[in-house]
Amino acid sequence: MIVAAVRDGREASLRALLASMNVRPGEVDPANAIVPFGAFDDLHFARLVVLDDATLADLARFGLPRPTVPLYLAFMGDCDGDAHALLRAMARTHGDGLRRLFDHCDGLDASTDVFAWLVAHDLPVQSSYVNTRGRTVVRIREDAALQRLLSQRVARVPTTAPERVRRELRAFAFAERDAGRLALTPEAPTPSGWRLADLAHLIGVPLVTLLLAPLLLLALPFAIVLLRLAETSDPTYSPRPRLAAVLEMQHIEDRDLTNSFTAVGAVKPGWFRRVLLNAILIALDYAARHVFNRGFLTRVQTIHFARWVFIDDQQRVLFASSYDGSHESYMDDFINKVGWGLNIVFSNGFGWPRTDWLVHGGSRREMEFKHYQRGHQVPTQVWYKAYPGLTLHDLARNQRIRAGLEVESMSDGDALAWLRLL
Repeated sequence: MIVAAVRDGREASLRALLASMNVRPGEVDPANAIVPFGAFDDLHFARLVVLDDATLADLARFGLPRPTVPLYLAFMGDCDGDAHALLRAMARTHGDGLRRLFDHCDGLDASTDVFAWLVAHDLPVQSSYVNTRGRTVVRIREDAALQRLLSQRVARVPTTAPERVRRELRAFAFAERDAGRLALTPEAPTPSGWRLADLAHLIGVPLVTLLLAPLLLLALPFAIVLLRLAETSDPTYSPRPRLAAVLEMQHIEDRDLTNSFTAVGAVKPGWFRRVLLNAILIALDYAARHVFNRGFLTRVQTIHFARWVFIDDQQRVLFASSYDGSHESYMDDFINKVGWGLNIVFSNGFGWPRTDWLVHGGSRREMEFKHYQRGHQVPTQVWYKAYPGLTLHDLARNQRIRAGLEVESMSDGDALAWLRLL
């Protein structure tokens, strides 16, 4: 996640350059002349966003100091493998385009090494969510091509000898692979260093929590009192968003079966909320990394990727996600399936609808919540998806088709279920 302050007087030209990367609002040209995202086979999603946060004015309404923050340009990418390896490849092959883009920001000039500048502006991500860990862009595209190829060979699901039909399709697919017309690349092994780091994280976070347990237990009664005092006194503010702002968002939504969501807002003032939010994001990152990594975030199954990032010395938090379906259905999913989870994290944001005991109320106050999230949403000027037209449901189905193809023999019942996936 690259975040850099926009130079004074350069906002208009930056917005014009970002618009030139799209074929129309909300639809990027994957081969655009600035950063052709489609040239990188390890990039799932990418976005460029001008972080213009109008909600900071809300603090002044309640007599609170308004942070003085610059206008930012943020570049976010969800990729396979090492993020800096992707940035290095981008800088090597399309450094001129990156320089044109970030020349609108402080600190980059003709003599600056683009890759070093990008790394220097790469913010740490406090919590991140990946729908299905290990599913690469290459594999997704290959699985989709396999599904299209096999579905064209099956006019209808057979009522007799389904395993024989499956074996014939299997032989046909392998013949197409051997002829070079179908790619079925073997999975690359997971780097041992990554496995060790993941294991250390899996064990280390609970171990540190266990070691700190006596102190945490001593602090718990005080934390409960502070929480209730804060919940009963924190200002809530979720006015109906301006119609023009909502229309601007809707103008770039629903261009594909998947949409982007980017929002930014101030953390509630005071050390207690900041400490609490840090602890919550550590726990959220742990859960997303080790528990919710196989197709769902608690009960929500429509999110491809999501991230929570502190900016401005933890005065603000940015949330970004890529999700299937409409904006309205996305919000309803959160309210109905994981409203308590929204409250745990976002109730630490200034103006959030009032909560009780951290999990009750809040997002359950439906209209207040919907006004709040629209009010804090910022338009995503450029958004890229490596596999347009495919939802998470499609990805999971295609993955099952590929897995079934690799099985030498099945029962007729299993073969029939596999054929129905086509």
